[in-house]
Amino acid sequence: MPAPSVEAPPTAAGVDLHRTRRNVRWGRAGVWACLLAGPAALALALTTPTAPRVAQAAPAPSQRPSAATAPADPSGYVVEFVDAWLRSAADAPDSVAAVRALRLAPGVLLPAPADAAKAPQRVTAVRSVQRAGGRWSVTVAAQYTDAVRYFAVPVTVSASGDAVTVTGVPALVAAPLSAKAAASGYPVDVTGGPLVDTVEDFLSAYLAGGGEVDRYLAPNTSLATVDPAVADRVDVDVVTAREESAAGEQVPGAGTRVHVQAAATARTVLGRWPLSYELTLVSRGGRWEIAALTSGGGEPQ
Repeated sequence: MPAPSVEAPPTAAGVDLHRTRRNVRWGRAGVWACLLAGPAALALALTTPTAPRVAQAAPAPSQRPSAATAPADPSGYVVEFVDAWLRSAADAPDSVAAVRALRLAPGVLLPAPADAAKAPQRVTAVRSVQRAGGRWSVTVAAQYTDAVRYFAVPVTVSASGDAVTVTGVPALVAAPLSAKAAASGYPVDVTGGPLVDTVEDFLSAYLAGGGEVDRYLAPNTSLATVDPAVADRVDVDVVTAREESAAGEQVPGAGTRVHVQAAATARTVLGRWPLSYELTLVSRGGRWEIAALTSGGGEPQ
């Protein structure tokens, strides 16, 4: 009589395989049931896992490359080089100026000025042009007691922006051309009336200390006066505006906002100084009030 077979105890792998097969059978049955029940049930079944999944460590977040930095303008480097180059001499390569120039531009030839030649009082950058391959052309102005001379210098900047190389001696060039001025953004002439009075009173308080400036400001507007006062008297010469409503003899309805440009003259014991201001005014209670002051050609809101 054959000995009864003894069934080996299931292993962990066998249990997992058995469970996996069972889950697959149940999953298939669920899919068929959902096909009969409708698309919505099918979608629900497909989102239900049918087999055990092994947990995996989440991948480390990839490090994104930093955004490309804007190319560094080498104007300051060129100003330093030209100032040293103009003060150096080929027959004195060990002088402070020559050593400084050659450190900034190794291999560049030095000038040979006569004994009577004067060094520039100041060197400033006036124009930078970026070209392909990291190349730049920087124009600087060297101011002497009797003239201003302009030099264009070829420069190469590394891709990282941390290395600059002067690639040749400066070129003596003509002064850069002046661009044609843009048309005025204030086409309406304001020849008089309450708006001009407000502008003149405000600028007198602002520049000459003629009373508290707050009395001319719209609510929620804050402006500090120029301190100490810089003018004995302020005259408003020309006022132009963007909006026709600024030129009216009567103040328009409350809340009307206009933008004006005022050309003024500040008079002191030391002379006359032409000044220009861009202002935003708003009407309230039958009078104009200052809502904003923008200098330097900005855009008042």
